[in-house]
Amino acid sequence: MPPIWDLIAEREAAATAAAEAMREQIAKLTDELALADNELAELAITRKTLMRLTGAAEAAVPVDATIASVAYQKILAVFATAVGAVRAKDVCLALGVGVTAKDTEGMRAKLKRLVNGQILVEAEPGLFALAPATPSA
Repeated sequence: MPPIWDLIAEREAAATAAAEAMREQIAKLTDELALADNELAELAITRKTLMRLTGAAEAAVPVDATIASVAYQKILAVFATAVGAVRAKDVCLALGVGVTAKDTEGMRAKLKRLVNGQILVEAEPGLFALAPATPSA
C-alpha cells in the first residue's frame, strides 16, 4: 500500500490537470463568445445603417429575453445609482455576489452583452457606464 503522501500527490496531480483542462475550455468558450457578440454588434450596426440609407422604417427589434431578465435588471439598477463608470468587480460587490475571478468574469460577460445591446458603454477597457440616451426621431 503506497504511503498516504503518494496518494495525496496523485490526487493533487489529477486535480491540477483537470483544473487546467477546464481553464483551457473556458478560454476557448470565452473567445468564441466574444466573436459571436462582436458579430451581433456588427449586424446591429449594419441593420441601422441600411435602414438609414434606404429610408425604411426600422422594424421593432425584439427585446432580448435575457436582458429583460431579473438578473440583468438588477445589474442595470446598480448602474442607475452609480456615479461614473463601474468595474465588473464593483457590480459583483453591489449585488452581493462573489468576487472571485469566475464571478467577475461572468459579470464582465454580462456587461459586455449589455454593451453589445447598446445599453451600456465601455468607456475604457473594464469600465462600464450607462449608454447616453438617444433622442427619439
